[in-house]
Amino acid sequence: MTPRPVHDWRCRGRTLRLGERARVMGVLNVTPDSFSDGGAFVDPDAALARAEEMIAEGADLIDIGGESTRPGAEPVSLEEELARTVPVIEKIRAVSDVPISIDTTKAEVAERALEAGADILNDVSAFEGDPRMVAVAAESGAGVILMHMKGAPRVMQNDPTYGDVVAEVAAYLKTRVDFAVANGVERAAIMIDPGIGFGKTDAHNLELLRGLPTLARIAPVLIGASRKSLIGRLLDRADPAERVAGGLGIAAWATLRGAAVLRVHDVIDTCDVCRIVDTLRAGER
Repeated sequence: MTPRPVHDWRCRGRTLRLGERARVMGVLNVTPDSFSDGGAFVDPDAALARAEEMIAEGADLIDIGGESTRPGAEPVSLEEELARTVPVIEKIRAVSDVPISIDTTKAEVAERALEAGADILNDVSAFEGDPRMVAVAAESGAGVILMHMKGAPRVMQNDPTYGDVVAEVAAYLKTRVDFAVANGVERAAIMIDPGIGFGKTDAHNLELLRGLPTLARIAPVLIGASRKSLIGRLLDRADPAERVAGGLGIAAWATLRGAAVLRVHDVIDTCDVCRIVDTLRAGER
């Protein structure tokens, strides 16, 4: 078991204590083509209902994405991404003060999402996709999630190679954290994500999960492995809906190895697993 460092994560004037217990981020994809729930929540009212359900199940945060980043995904226009995400954020914020994350690489989407009530910028490009994104983060005081991805979603799974995947991903993420801080982002606002499934083989993904303590020395770590193809291949589960148990196994492991936040589709089950793990941790001698 790895000690989980305690951090106060700064997100637009609010502080979320990380490390005392595992935090669960509910995934809300408002896209027609996401790998697990594509098309299920494109209607804003359906998305609101799902968000309220996840909050009732125990989600600490809601992450809203309007552009699929699954392997092979094609980019969408600015206008389409705005149309998918902003109305949903407005609807959620009207009924709840839950911290909301916008999953985007576009600075204008980030700005509009923040205006609508979002608190966190989840950028899979780690501020490399849009040169204005770091300024948006710094000026708004938003919480920030910086992710490692090798290549763009369309081509990232085309034979990714590393020498030492943990060392290389850690070095990259440290560089991006330093870049953000040098450009005005508060260090206490930053979380990192090793990008499970984003330009990695199954062996790479497993090494990153084993190497979580190394990553956690850089900044609080988010793990997003829920229902991913890694689980499908390990367990011979082609249907993402059949990968829940495998995802819970990864959630338990990640929690014990120092992850601060788990980004998941299956909120109530993950919350239950985390409560058991945290209860056992608290009673250890």
